[in-house]
Amino acid sequence: MSCIEVQNITKCYKGTKALEDVSLRFDEGKIYGLLGRNGAGKSTLLKIISNRIFADSGCAFLDGKRITGNDKALGRIFLMNESNLYPQKMKVKNAFKLTKSFYPDFDQKYAEKLSELFGLDVRKKIRALSTGYGSIFKVIIALSVNTPFVFLDEPVLGLDANHRDLFYKTLIEKYAADPFCCVVSTHIIEEVSSVIEDVVIIEKGKVIKNQSRDSLLETGYTVSGAASAIDSFAADKNVIGFDSIGGLKTVYISGKLNRSEIPPELEVSAMDLQKLFVKLTSGYGEEEK
Repeated sequence: MSCIEVQNITKCYKGTKALEDVSLRFDEGKIYGLLGRNGAGKSTLLKIISNRIFADSGCAFLDGKRITGNDKALGRIFLMNESNLYPQKMKVKNAFKLTKSFYPDFDQKYAEKLSELFGLDVRKKIRALSTGYGSIFKVIIALSVNTPFVFLDEPVLGLDANHRDLFYKTLIEKYAADPFCCVVSTHIIEEVSSVIEDVVIIEKGKVIKNQSRDSLLETGYTVSGAASAIDSFAADKNVIGFDSIGGLKTVYISGKLNRSEIPPELEVSAMDLQKLFVKLTSGYGEEEK
């Protein structure tokens, strides 16, 4: 199975470390969540792997071969981010044709099908697209290139609720039909939590978590019930967040679950990934370079 390995990558901007000694691995056939607050270093990492920028030290490898300067390896990787590399005067349908010349496995018919599904007018020029439809245009290309590794950096930027839901549904359907490595980089955790299999959390340029979503969520749990009963139960627990409505309350607890100590009037459920993420990354969020 193909994989991308990142080994000891460090990147600085004017003395500030955007990434510090980052090492991780992305395997083909998995959907990853690359999670972090704005400024954590997510975009910098993906740009280095895809050769958009270069690391100060460390290397990225695809199947054991350095990616830097390796056209064959780069042809197996696609990065969708804030940049639009297509001529602004080009029509969407012509951009699809151009993409085919760089990525031979690009499925133009599928791209046109997705355009209809998302309501993207392929006759429009790229410069005429709104922010939301500009993101949809880039998402459609990313889902149609059929490379083994696809990086989606903030893919739902500017999308309304219906289009965000459609994007995640389409991604899952695409992946189920023909699994590939998809890395979804985002700071919007709630929507992506049900899609991803593995989680990489970056905080201030360092990887602080790198494990399966399920194993990460097992590091905590959620308890709900009457506010008074919840307050009594949680008094000696490591509460990382709570929600309350009227006389009902839900607390998010970091720690190992001991079901025998849960009072019968309280309901226990799995940890909320967003609550856990906020706790792990609290206090950070400088502007990303």
